[in-house]
Amino acid sequence: MFLDSLMMPQNTETSKSEAIAYRDRLNTWAIARLLPNLQRTVVARFRSRSDAEGHLQRLKQLIPQASFILVFDCQPDSNKSNH
Repeated sequence: MFLDSLMMPQNTETSKSEAIAYRDRLNTWAIARLLPNLQRTVVARFRSRSDAEGHLQRLKQLIPQASFILVFDCQPDSNKSNH
């Protein structure tokens, strides 16, 4: 058929780790909790800044003794561990 020749081939060989990495790149706004000794840990990621700001406000209400910051993370951590 003519339509079959117009269709683009699909890439069905996407690994689970590639899918997770792509999903992480979508969520570029991150909330990080500041820890002692200049360390931090990312506690949540969001696609939109407004969602991140709302969550940050709620975290500050729930845990007032903790320090959180909102960051635009264009290259998310691959292991999501403390730095």
